[in-house]
Amino acid sequence: MIVAVDIGNTNIVLGFIEDDEIVATYRISTQSTHTADEYGLMLVQFLAMSGYKTKDVDGVIICSVVPQVMHSFRASIVNFFGIDPMIVGPGVKTGVNLRIDDPKTMGTDCIVNCVASYYLYDGASLVIDMGTATTFNYIDADANIRMCVIAPGMQTSAHALAGDTAQLPNVEIARPACGIMATNTVASIQSGLYYAALGGLEKTVEVCHEQIGAPFTVVATGGFSNLFKGQTDAIDVFDPDLIFRGMNLIYKRQKQRPRRRE
Repeated sequence: MIVAVDIGNTNIVLGFIEDDEIVATYRISTQSTHTADEYGLMLVQFLAMSGYKTKDVDGVIICSVVPQVMHSFRASIVNFFGIDPMIVGPGVKTGVNLRIDDPKTMGTDCIVNCVASYYLYDGASLVIDMGTATTFNYIDADANIRMCVIAPGMQTSAHALAGDTAQLPNVEIARPACGIMATNTVASIQSGLYYAALGGLEKTVEVCHEQIGAPFTVVATGGFSNLFKGQTDAIDVFDPDLIFRGMNLIYKRQKQRPRRRE
């Protein structure tokens, strides 16, 4: 079994992968103050909840956009599992090329999503990841990542509203039950966040079709993507586990085996 770890700005998401199937996923809040022992204990507990032990883990692959967390988390893998985890980054073969101005600035989560989308969903694709930020990444038919658009995520926008205004509260991010016909403050914010995000998504996809001028599949992922399932024709595929599928592909692509420490 492989443990895939996506370390994001808000959450650390774990995926347990066995025979190419994602058998369980778990979330931990991203905290730079957590120690290696704390992360290790949480990992062991999650394994036990899924019926596994540390000896069942053959390898670990980590994708991270939060460098401050990496030392503790990597140490937890080494100490509790005896494995040197594979870190997605320079030197790791992904099977895609970065054709942007400064490849080093592109988040590894975006790269991993593009790997999964390209190899699992018919080549050329536009990947929309709706998390702390909403990103749009285009990979062409020759496996070249050629575009990255970054916008505030829905939760980020909600926090900005609550933080920069005197009377607006933080609200749950949800599809508004009232549609656009909001009649109270909470519903008004939910409707505004939802339809602004939906409109921005649809317009961005429309402009991509116009400027790219070649067929591509639109794949949506991330914590908020399912809010738009069945609500727009702009998205072809919804895959909340896209990043785990990408990490699994990258892990299998490497020639070396994980090094288990004695």
